[in-house]
Amino acid sequence: MKKADLFFNVLRLPMDFLMLLAAGATTYIFRTEILRTFRPVLFEFNLPLMKYLYLVVFVSVLFIVSYAISGLYSMRVRMGIAEEFSKILVASSAAIMTIIVYIFLRQELFNSRFLVLGGWFFAILFVFLGRMLVRYLQIFFVSKYDFGIHKIMVVGNDQVATNIIDEITQNPSSGYRIVKHLLNPEIEEVRFSIGNPGVDEVILANHDYSADKIVELIDFCNENHLVFKFVPMTANYEVDVINGMPLIELKRTALDGWGKVIKRVLDVFSGALGLLVLSLLMGIIALAIKWETEGPVFARLKRISKNKEFDLLKFRGMIKNAEDLKPYLAVFNERQDGPLFKIKNDPRITGVGRFIRRYRLDEIPQFWNILRGDMSLVGPRPHQPDEIERYEKRHKRVLAIKAGATGLAQVSGSSDLPFNQEVAIDTFYIENWSLWLDLKIVIKTLFKVFTDRSAT
Repeated sequence: MKKADLFFNVLRLPMDFLMLLAAGATTYIFRTEILRTFRPVLFEFNLPLMKYLYLVVFVSVLFIVSYAISGLYSMRVRMGIAEEFSKILVASSAAIMTIIVYIFLRQELFNSRFLVLGGWFFAILFVFLGRMLVRYLQIFFVSKYDFGIHKIMVVGNDQVATNIIDEITQNPSSGYRIVKHLLNPEIEEVRFSIGNPGVDEVILANHDYSADKIVELIDFCNENHLVFKFVPMTANYEVDVINGMPLIELKRTALDGWGKVIKRVLDVFSGALGLLVLSLLMGIIALAIKWETEGPVFARLKRISKNKEFDLLKFRGMIKNAEDLKPYLAVFNERQDGPLFKIKNDPRITGVGRFIRRYRLDEIPQFWNILRGDMSLVGPRPHQPDEIERYEKRHKRVLAIKAGATGLAQVSGSSDLPFNQEVAIDTFYIENWSLWLDLKIVIKTLFKVFTDRSAT
């Protein structure tokens, strides 16, 4: 680690401590001076200022310990702003809960709830602002004076290397500078190249680099005290140790562990809520379908979700023998780039069907599939069994998780996208799943439902 990085990493600790002291002082001023101007204070705060300051120092140390346990002082991890704030929030909450439990167990009379709640709030606010100040200072010195700059040599001749170079070049405040780019070098070429530009780190961004060359490059970096980094084929992996032997597991999806549990809980909630709120509308649509044409109200469509077949429910919007006519309409299929079937102004669609499709009302019964666990609220598009038979191996990546009533590909215009691009978007969702991404997709879906009338 460079001395500049070490300096700014270490600076976070005293900055946090100062911000915690400032939070304690601000809380005291609010409690003793400002609050009484807005409302009467039932209990006078009778703790002398010096004793209060001693207490603030002790509490600040407790908060620092909580921050350390949560990983806020890790030297090896670059945290994003959102992740850093969430860790501050959780660690501060854990520290304040420890104090509350201590007061409860001591059975002490504590006559100011504001000191606890205000201290918690101002601690989070001040510590976060202090860390933003440290970030700004680091970015300023890096951008203005190249202070602590990392001089990078990129090794690779494919798109991965190009992406790395573009990303670093477009973000000069990241603290990295590309000083050399070698396509597929031998070690002697690397040895010759590191001296002139003063390389600090080597990034291997070539998945086709041979194993022998990789070992040779790592040994060379160790010998010359260079930092060696490489771009893995996936960002989803976990490191495990069995009897002292390290193992790396390549994860198929980020949707695992507690994320999987939380997503299922939200699916049950959204499925039940959707059926309850839309029950009257469902009854009206059912009557309209029965009034217009003979046949069942619901269409049961065979679909695949996470490699399992299930009956996807939709309001029937086509004539009774729609599937039997599909082979005769194959010549009109607009999706010739892949195994999907889509016809604009499909003659099999009924009048009611055209209306409910335009407003996406035909998909309301899928809330039952979501509640049952057949599919999820958000996920890849449900796929037909006959489509999957024609999929290439890379296409079957989208079957790694449950299909969704809506998804990233759907809100990105899946009906107009080439099939390979649709698969790429769904694959991105699978590998980069998060609750925040799900929320954004749901919001975009609602916007599309109320504004897009292209469905037929």
